[in-house]
Amino acid sequence: MAQPETLYTLITGASSGIGEAIAARLSQERRLILHGRDTGRLQAAQARCAGPERHLLWQYDLRDVAGIAPSLGAFIGERGIGVECVVHSAAVLKILPVRMVDHKALDEVLKVNFISAAEIVSLLVKKRVNQQHLQAVVFISSIASRFGAPGFSMYSASKGALDSFMRTIAVELAPRVRVNSILPGGISTRMTSGLLADPKVAAKFERDYPLGLGNPEDIVNAVEFLTSDRARWITGQELIVDGGRTANISI
Repeated sequence: MAQPETLYTLITGASSGIGEAIAARLSQERRLILHGRDTGRLQAAQARCAGPERHLLWQYDLRDVAGIAPSLGAFIGERGIGVECVVHSAAVLKILPVRMVDHKALDEVLKVNFISAAEIVSLLVKKRVNQQHLQAVVFISSIASRFGAPGFSMYSASKGALDSFMRTIAVELAPRVRVNSILPGGISTRMTSGLLADPKVAAKFERDYPLGLGNPEDIVNAVEFLTSDRARWITGQELIVDGGRTANISI
């Protein structure tokens, strides 16, 4: 059975963008399991963490949802560790008009953005796997789960599913586990670089966001709070961190 000194925080999508920034910050006080698909990028993210030797790497492709539980279960069991916190930051963004949406594209988006999160939480609340160590779950969602935009149907649907799942399991798993979502607005990351490369899109973003575009650290601050004891009485909530975008109804 895992002892307190062998408890870890699992961060999915830790090899880039918001996930990597979360890992760098939380590594200062926590032992981490860094998840990603690319071993080289995972190792680079690990090197940027405080005390890199304390952290573990779980290389896995979340599109293979059937293998998530066996892979992660074996990873935990073989090392005799426990997971006290999960931050699900892994995501796929596919922007397509609805006339071009097909089941293959939708399947990939749903698997990475939502189904994998459900698989991970379902595994980690099993006593025989994680010995009731899980205390907090934070999903990195999006304001797209609440508001529409052309081409975002698959992404928005996946994040909406994630937030609905969050509210339900927050009630089901209380009081032992707290579960919350963070809904970022426009953040400058590798995943959004294609969008922001268009000068017209970038200008629109700057115009629509009262506080301007955000950066990964703005989301990291919220994650750090929600995974801490300071948030002990917060569960089932969607925390919007969007520089005022959803408050702006001006044209």
